[in-house]
Amino acid sequence: MPNSLQLERLLARAEAVLGRFEATLPLAPAQPDWSAAVAFRWRKSRDHGWLQAVRHPHPIRLADLNNIDDQKERITLNTQQFVAGRPANNVLLTGSRGSGKSSLVKAVLNEFSGAGLRLIEVDKDDLIDLPDIVDLLDGRPERFIIFCDDLSFEAGETAYKALKTVLDGSIAAPPDNVLIYATSNRRHLMPEYFSENLETTRVDDEIHPGEAIEEKISLSERFGLWISFYPFSQDDYLNIVNHWLRELGVSDKTIAASERDALNWALSRGSRSGRVAWQFARDLAGQQKPAGKKHK
Repeated sequence: MPNSLQLERLLARAEAVLGRFEATLPLAPAQPDWSAAVAFRWRKSRDHGWLQAVRHPHPIRLADLNNIDDQKERITLNTQQFVAGRPANNVLLTGSRGSGKSSLVKAVLNEFSGAGLRLIEVDKDDLIDLPDIVDLLDGRPERFIIFCDDLSFEAGETAYKALKTVLDGSIAAPPDNVLIYATSNRRHLMPEYFSENLETTRVDDEIHPGEAIEEKISLSERFGLWISFYPFSQDDYLNIVNHWLRELGVSDKTIAASERDALNWALSRGSRSGRVAWQFARDLAGQQKPAGKKHK
């Protein structure tokens, strides 16, 4: 009888210890209300992750993006294939800052959300959770783009390994309803150092990069489609300025008189980019206080 009592106490203590241990484990991500939005953000708190609905996604349209027609055509075709259930590629958009990379991804969502496209934004620091996110999406009828904006990795960071695995490095095949679209100012996403070039060897007439460089290049190569963006010319920049001024309700007379101010604005910012053009247009439109037009 004493042995039976001791066993019961031991089992009770074991259950209590197990309960405390289970309380420390991260919770499995909960399924969001997929009907609540077309865009979601992956959020983290105390090792617990969940998808948060974005109630008011950016309303930018493909028609608002000027002077990047080739880039628009390539990503639109790829996304069109994807939402139609045909083979499509993960996309890496690289190049000049403020040239429309992230805006293009947002515009693609607005173009195809009615056909079942959904977008999930994941910060670089949370890429380690990509396998959990993909598991949430597997088997859903919607088509999902996982969006990583301004993606790059510094020396010592390891989150890129999770990205490589989801792109094309796991024993499990990636779900057919998930693609990754990423933007970056770097083509190879990771810093390259002069010392690494010393590892390069020559075999006959062929150049063989060292292991460190091969590791960095291999991440970018897992994106099937590379789309490059370039600095805008002065005429391109002014064309974008004029587009946004018209969208914001500024009169043609004011637009015609604003060219010098627009160029000075770009000169002060050190960039003739779509972002700078948008910022100038907002500033001028705010001064004009146009009636009947709502600022975006």
